[in-house]
Amino acid sequence: MAVKGSRLLSAYRAATGFAEPLAARLLQRRLARGKEDEDRLPERLGRAGRVRPKGPLVWVHAASVGESVSVLPLIRELGRLRPDTSVLVTTGTVTSGRVMGERLPPNAFHQFVPVDTPSAVRAFLDHWRPGLALWVESELWPNMLHETKLRQVPVVLLNARMSDASFRGWRRARQAAAELLGTFDLCLAQDAAVAEKLKRLGAQNVEVPGNLKLVGEPLPFDAEVLGQLRSATSGRTTWLLASSHDGEEQLAAFTHRDLAPHFPRLLTIIVPRHPQRGPAIAASLDPLFRVARRSKGELPSRDTEIYVADTLGELGVFYRLSPLAVMGGSFVPHGGQNPLEPARLGAAVLSGPHIGNFRDIFGILIASGGAEVLASNDQLTARVGALLDNDMETMRRGQAAAAVAGTKEPLVRTFELLAPYLRALNGNARS
Repeated sequence: MAVKGSRLLSAYRAATGFAEPLAARLLQRRLARGKEDEDRLPERLGRAGRVRPKGPLVWVHAASVGESVSVLPLIRELGRLRPDTSVLVTTGTVTSGRVMGERLPPNAFHQFVPVDTPSAVRAFLDHWRPGLALWVESELWPNMLHETKLRQVPVVLLNARMSDASFRGWRRARQAAAELLGTFDLCLAQDAAVAEKLKRLGAQNVEVPGNLKLVGEPLPFDAEVLGQLRSATSGRTTWLLASSHDGEEQLAAFTHRDLAPHFPRLLTIIVPRHPQRGPAIAASLDPLFRVARRSKGELPSRDTEIYVADTLGELGVFYRLSPLAVMGGSFVPHGGQNPLEPARLGAAVLSGPHIGNFRDIFGILIASGGAEVLASNDQLTARVGALLDNDMETMRRGQAAAAVAGTKEPLVRTFELLAPYLRALNGNARS
């Protein structure tokens, strides 16, 4: 169904056109705050960082680390099914760029997404000329979608999600929502509830193949590093706070203080969501605890009480090291972190009450007996203590979590629905 252009989106496109001269200045300000990669800043203005490979090209756009990691199995499978096709992955954060650089398979490569101004978007599309665009989850940039469709490139919304708050917001701008969603040739929703929201906002071709975040491989790890840490922590009672945000490290420290009398040589490991916060975290804990930092090359000594693992890309090591993983981003109103990563490695999962971004996934893990969501922060000490005091229960929960955290069905169904678009790539291959 054709949708009359919304005034809101027309105003947006006009405003971003007028504001284009400010884009470079805005990026410089972000660079000063550590939010951009200086060497690759031109990519954010649509200037490619490499030559376009020959042949068909699929463009996958994901906002940040979580979204891009969730489609790694799809990208690998795409390489197997279509070895003639290259995959361009765009993201918008420095951390996601580093992670993609480390984890993308040979058929794929990473670029930073251009800012959503007309000239940057056009330069990006003129260079890469994708034959198919796959947008992951929920990020909708009006100029990019508009320009992509002008070039008659099929666009699919992949693993779509929409919170209740976002749905309420889009309902207040129904015409704009319908126009944006009308850009997509196909919308693949994580679940039936998301599908219903998309339809009510004007999406026309909606299917529910399942949540791609349930598909995945265990996080990679360095065997030598894991061996060193296992040797350093041998015989110690250990628990992990993963992907922590500001304020949660202090909660973990209070938990350690209260449990230490009951668990001699207790070791609390904290992996901050943003590793650059490591020095500040350690400084805040140093007066009361013996703290070691991973980024300084330190291993936990016999006297270390709290180990701050302030490095990037090593969560796979620490999930394998600790039988109990407490998810950060859930004891502050952030929305939680992905519990499937520890679940795939057989760790029992605990979370705080703020799990809005992963509510459905937690529901699956809770039903399996592999995860528990606390009603309040006050319960953390008691629940961590109970699991540390019962190795068999912790192991049972970890096994239950692992049993449901690696299904392939959503990936199979997604490729069934993408098949017509992948076949059409033959006609889009250009050197």
